[in-house]
Amino acid sequence: MTYTQKIVLAMAGGVVAGAALSSLSGPGEFGFDILVDGIFSPTGQIFIALLQMMVVPLVLVSLVCGVTSLGDVAALGRLGVKTFALYMFTTAVAIVLALALSSLVSPGEGFEMAGEVAFESQPAPPLSEVLVNMFPSNPIRALAEGQMLQIIVFALFLGFALTRCGETGARIAAIFDDLNGVVMRMVLMVIELAPIGVFALIARTFAEQGLDVFGPLAGYFFCVVAALILHLTITYPTILTLSRLNPIRFLGKMRAVMTFAFSTSSSAATIPLTLNTVETRLGVRNSVASFTVPLGATINMDGTAIMQGCATVFIANVYGVDLSLGDFMSVILTATLASIGTAAVPGAGLVMLAMVLSQVGLPVEGIGLILGIDRLLDMLRTAVNVTGDSAVTCAVAKSEGALDQATFDDPTVTIESLRIQSAR
Repeated sequence: MTYTQKIVLAMAGGVVAGAALSSLSGPGEFGFDILVDGIFSPTGQIFIALLQMMVVPLVLVSLVCGVTSLGDVAALGRLGVKTFALYMFTTAVAIVLALALSSLVSPGEGFEMAGEVAFESQPAPPLSEVLVNMFPSNPIRALAEGQMLQIIVFALFLGFALTRCGETGARIAAIFDDLNGVVMRMVLMVIELAPIGVFALIARTFAEQGLDVFGPLAGYFFCVVAALILHLTITYPTILTLSRLNPIRFLGKMRAVMTFAFSTSSSAATIPLTLNTVETRLGVRNSVASFTVPLGATINMDGTAIMQGCATVFIANVYGVDLSLGDFMSVILTATLASIGTAAVPGAGLVMLAMVLSQVGLPVEGIGLILGIDRLLDMLRTAVNVTGDSAVTCAVAKSEGALDQATFDDPTVTIESLRIQSAR
């Protein structure tokens, strides 16, 4: 079996096992507690911890290697402008698509609220604070806390310094190159455990959520799913086609990453596999991928933007509020800009949604209506987020002449072949 087949089989097995467990028993019962709390939950948490263990050293080492190999500060500036512009563009397209589809379907009309729903929103930081917090006053603390934007800034400064230090910088850069090889080998070791972790995570989610949660919110759920699919199959292939890259080949090589992101619900935790895939299977040079992938995992939230658009229309319909064209424009602008400002806040999607709802005068308490199925939708939109990160990475790399077309087009480059090559 290929790696992708193992991941898909583990995910399908987790869905079946979790749904069966949810229908046959429930919390507090002996068998349920043993399987969910005693086996699935700790196994999934250990796997996520292993992934998170790799994120910080991988981003730091890989980005320093990328900057030193690039060498040209002007080239990095051009790369940053292209990447940021494309990320903001795809996020804006995502929110427009979600609003258009939601207006057509009108989820939430006739929805009857059962009792009071509550949601305690967290205040989002102002833009000025976000800009200041990008620069670490203590890089060691930034590394320890996993502050991704601060780590990126520190790695860029360190890389620039190494390129300006002559022979001393070259010696240290060589050490980082060696470290990069070791870290990538560790990443492959963790990736080999993915089927076990995916099964445990999916089984726990469906055992706790069950399938009954879909009923009252089916219209909203399928509206979000449809918007995610349209964005995945239209927006990203269009960007790749304009870059003269085969979108079918791209999506085929991204299957394992999307399935992996679906199970973890974390773009940051998926960085090791995303970075490994875009470099070794899609042919993107490390000098580009090491910058665009971590940045995308931090600020590119297309799937979350789609959820915000659909949720805004859904909550407006539930409360009988008519949104004007100005309200729609405000939602588009707020959601696009908020994708930068709330990236490092826990529960970023809900914080961003609270900001959007407040901007158009809708009750923030309405978020409580969708909390029941938000976990499952979070899994889907994370898969879209990482695909968007990789699509933009390929498009930017192609424009910079930093993409190996032969590797991108080669269908034989698989995780298994990379594992064999690394072992040699």
